[in-house]
Amino acid sequence: MASPTDTGLIPIIRQPETQQQRRIFSPGFGLRGPRRNRHVVSADELAAISMPLGDDGVIIGTDPESQPAVLGLSRPTPFDVVLVGGLWLAQVLALRAAATGARVGVETGRPQAWQQLAQAAGGGQQCVTVYPVGRVPAQGPSVSSPVVLFRDCGIRPPRGRVTSVPWQAVVTVLPFVSEHAPRWLSQAHLVGIQRISPYETEAVRDTLGIPEDQLQHLPTLHDGVALWCTRKHQKFVMTDPTDAETGLLGVARRMD
Repeated sequence: MASPTDTGLIPIIRQPETQQQRRIFSPGFGLRGPRRNRHVVSADELAAISMPLGDDGVIIGTDPESQPAVLGLSRPTPFDVVLVGGLWLAQVLALRAAATGARVGVETGRPQAWQQLAQAAGGGQQCVTVYPVGRVPAQGPSVSSPVVLFRDCGIRPPRGRVTSVPWQAVVTVLPFVSEHAPRWLSQAHLVGIQRISPYETEAVRDTLGIPEDQLQHLPTLHDGVALWCTRKHQKFVMTDPTDAETGLLGVARRMD
């Protein structure tokens, strides 16, 4: 029987959808581009996809094969270098170390020989600092601010207050091989040797064990050539100055 509230309409009850489809949008992506085949190579062909990478450091010259010789001075471990040579090569290394972003300190008893370089390096910014012998403060080296300290203190350098530590290399410059040189040579991780006398080659041979065929060339080396050696490896390197280095330091020379 009809009630007073009946309208005569048959109600329609909608059942809830069991599954509602939603469109998924990926932000940053629009229409799909053209489909292409993927680039696939076999495992044997992977070697052809390579990029040659050289060492990281200071380019000190070229080797006998005309390849760049790179000296890594900024290392996460202590690194001691001894250079038996002249002021010219030491200053070229200092300039190139500063060019790589390292802070360069010079401990020397002849500051007048380094002042012009310190003023010219860095393009007006202080990147090379000259200190008196025995008065080098702590440098605070780090991976973002490596330090290279050059010790130009004569044939018998005193014990330095600042030594090699991680990210701080020390380059000790010896003008020639004296009776005190074997101690420095034996403790160094790397040794560079410019032209020396036949008498000096005997001390070098006994301390570093350089082969005889390389020792015989040391008394006749060109002014810009040095033998860089460790206990296991030796390499002759020719250092060619740039125009800017020649204008500031002059031509290559062994003696000062």
